[in-house]
Amino acid sequence: MLLRPTRRSFLKTAAAMPAFALPGAQAFAELGGPEGGNPGYFRFTMGEAKITIVSDGYLSLPTDGLGVNADPAEVQAFLAAHYLSTETNTSHTNHLIVEIGGNTVLVDVGSGNRFMDTAGRLWANLDAAGIDASGITHVVITHAHPDHIWGVRDDFDEAIIPDAAYYLGETEHDYWMQDGLASQVPAEMQQFVVGAQNSINVDGAEWELMSDGFEVVPGVRVIDSPGHTPGHMAVVVESGGQQLIALGDAMSHAYTNFAHPDWYNSFDADGDQTVATRTRLLDMAATDRMAVLGYHFPFPGVGHVMRDGDAYSFVPALWKFD
Repeated sequence: MLLRPTRRSFLKTAAAMPAFALPGAQAFAELGGPEGGNPGYFRFTMGEAKITIVSDGYLSLPTDGLGVNADPAEVQAFLAAHYLSTETNTSHTNHLIVEIGGNTVLVDVGSGNRFMDTAGRLWANLDAAGIDASGITHVVITHAHPDHIWGVRDDFDEAIIPDAAYYLGETEHDYWMQDGLASQVPAEMQQFVVGAQNSINVDGAEWELMSDGFEVVPGVRVIDSPGHTPGHMAVVVESGGQQLIALGDAMSHAYTNFAHPDWYNSFDADGDQTVATRTRLLDMAATDRMAVLGYHFPFPGVGHVMRDGDAYSFVPALWKFD
């Protein structure tokens, strides 16, 4: 199985466009940023769990990677109808931190300074949120793509949080660590393989490999969600009779993935498997009224799944002030 995403495709973006540059109904939902930026964290509670969503920044991706199995004109029309750019997909990066039972669990470590200049802000935003990174006890990686694992190494190529326990899916680990994998993928994918292997081999991280249903700490477990990568895993938090699924990249767009769950993206390794996994997760979340967190959804990326005929829609969670 060969992964489709390439760094070239990630970096192929349209020239920056001013907000509301397109006339009339073509205007898209992009407002100008404030001086000094916005807070990069969002807090809420769920039962006994204290949850913080912390941003690692954002990625600017070409929209021609969305819905690659659909009519491109239909995808473009869908984006325009939702006030989104038809050229550049602004993809946020929302990290889950769960404080529960004396443990502090971080899901994914971002890309550090090794991928895009607009990302790599996780550690600064943790500090702004008043979270001491050295107090993180468990680090769970959903999959080994650059924006999820490359930040595991500090500037000395050592584990960024040396005292934490590190977790990665067994299937994901075995895929990326295959002997000779770099020579089996297209040239532009080789750096993805090398980056994943360097991240997994980082000094100071002893990986515990997970399978479906593995409990990281009481109240936090993982579930298989393959397709985007061969061993992708989602993370489920449960407390006080409530549940939240951190989707990772099993779902990566808050509009197309819900309205057209049968569309897959160029960076999904196995399109059919991605669709099967997504359909299962959507049905699970809607049926059991589980909250969801989309890693690449508009910050903070937390909400619910509502059935909408044969499709679904994303309902953002209400921001509470106290």
